[in-house]
This record gives sequence, C-alpha cells and structure tokens, in this order.
Amino acid sequence: MWVARELDGTRTSTMSLMIDIRKLGLFNRMAKEGGNTVADHLSQMTGMETEMEITKINFIDVPDIKTHVGHEEQIGISIEMTERPHGHILFLLEAASAKELAHGMIGDMGETDASSEGFTDMERSAIQEIGNIMTSGFIDGWANVLETTIDIGTPTFIFGPGSGMVDDLVGDREADMALMFDSRVHAPNSDVDVKVYTFPRLDELVELMGEIEV
Repeated sequence: MWVARELDGTRTSTMSLMIDIRKLGLFNRMAKEGGNTVADHLSQMTGMETEMEITKINFIDVPDIKTHVGHEEQIGISIEMTERPHGHILFLLEAASAKELAHGMIGDMGETDASSEGFTDMERSAIQEIGNIMTSGFIDGWANVLETTIDIGTPTFIFGPGSGMVDDLVGDREADMALMFDSRVHAPNSDVDVKVYTFPRLDELVELMGEIEV
C-alpha cells in the first residue's frame, strides 16, 4: 500500500511523493537513531547523562517552522548533507546550555567561569568540537537506518534568531513545505537542552526509503 503526499511548490508545479506505508516506521527509526547517537556521544564527551526525546515528525509549511522555532537569539550549528537526501540539519541551543556542555568537556583544564557572559577561546573550541560530534553522530544514525553513506560539509556556527536560521537554510526551497524531524536532546540533571531540526530533500529521502527492503 502506498501513501501519496502532494506538495504545492511556490515556483514549480505540484510534486507527488509516494511512500510505501510499510516503510513509514523508518521516519521514527531515523529520528531515534540519530538522536540516540548524539545523546551517547555527548554523554561520552562531557560526562553528563543525556537522553533523546522525539517531539514531532511532521510535514509542515516553512513559515510555520520559523514560527515554531521562534525569534529568540540562540546558538545554531548547521550542517549540509552533500549526498542524498541532501538538505540540512540544524541544532539549536541557548548560550547557557552551550556553556554547560563546554564545561563538561573541558573539566578542570584551563581557567573558565561558567557564570560569565560570553565565551573564552577554550569554551568556543569545546563548543565547536561538540558541534562536530553532534552533527556527524546524527548523520551516522540516519545513514545506518537508510543503509547508505551520507557525506556532510563542515558545521557552521551561527548566533541569532532561530527563525532567521531556518529561513537561510530552507527559505528558498522550490516547495513551500518541508519534513521536520523535531527532536530534543537534554540532560535530566542539568540545564542542557539541545533541539534538533532536520530538513532533507523530500524526493531524495523517499527515493532512499524505496530502496530499502522491508
């Protein structure tokens, strides 16, 4: 049995995506595998117990995604998938969460002040390394489910409104809808909270899913 999803493009004619209903569970597996891989890597790097929670998997209008993400300034780490299913992954976290993760990784090395505003060079370096591990770990989880390899670019670090980051990543898409995997990685015993948004190319993702035996 197949499920058809029609997406009305802003600059193209209607595009139909056919998904074998038996493969819909792959969406959940991708979200869980990617999030759990990130949580495991963060736990190993920082010594903090972290866990993953899937909050939403949905087809959603890009303007609604921007509203959902909000306009508050946050730290963003984005990564581009340079192979199928292409698209981007965006990690969003508050400055306090980024600083706490950095201190979990740095430990007693160097002089840092977790309560100070701004970031030291050592904290910035730790956050960059954490970003590298999170993005590559999430992609590894996806690749395992999709039974493929997915090359990625270099993580980009941004500070600004989350809605602006979403607009930069997917605001120029030919279709005005995107598949949003909305996952959350958090540490129960701290204030660390990382939100993960993924924006794959829908036609290529469905194509990959169609190649998997179920």
